[in-house]
Amino acid sequence: MKLVLLERVENLGAMGDVVTVRPGFARNYLLPQEKALRATEANLARFEAERDALEKRNAERAAAAATDGEKIDGESFVLIRQAGESGQLYGSVSSRDIAEIVTENGVSVTRGQIAINAPIKSLGLHDVRIRLHADVSVIVTINVARSEDEAERQAAGEDVIASAADEDRAIADAQAAELFEAGAEREGEEFAAEAGEDAPAGEASEGEETEA
Repeated sequence: MKLVLLERVENLGAMGDVVTVRPGFARNYLLPQEKALRATEANLARFEAERDALEKRNAERAAAAATDGEKIDGESFVLIRQAGESGQLYGSVSSRDIAEIVTENGVSVTRGQIAINAPIKSLGLHDVRIRLHADVSVIVTINVARSEDEAERQAAGEDVIASAADEDRAIADAQAAELFEAGAEREGEEFAAEAGEDAPAGEASEGEETEA
């Protein structure tokens, strides 16, 4: 489908460019977002007549996006998820999840503005780019953790996965030591009992003097 762009679209073209895109991309994104018009003769003439107004509108949107960007650029947002010992999530964090948490914190964004190639599937700190406007992008950190306490530790620089593994190993080592000590004690008691049973009746123990 051929369209004329009403503003710059990343990886596609600048305002006024006539581009060819997939029909689904046009119908689901470019046309409803008023980023483009069908490239008919009438619409091309309309674009030229309205170019000054469109450029002014684009500048206003860029300024508003820059203001929003200042509120969230470099900010960190916590998402609590369940995960296994290796840090792999039972599920994932999607662009929709990120858009919701950012919107809840004061800047309205859509999942289409979240620039991630695939859902997040592990615990940790993940840098995510948000395209607020064709000319305005910001980076936020998505802190995915199993609890608020774990999120705070991650934010402070702690590797919670390694820490959890170290704790598990320490617990396992302590339990193994306890079992070893208990086993050694039982073996000693059994050996002493067997030695007492095997000694001949009336035999004096080593070092004990017999009566004359």
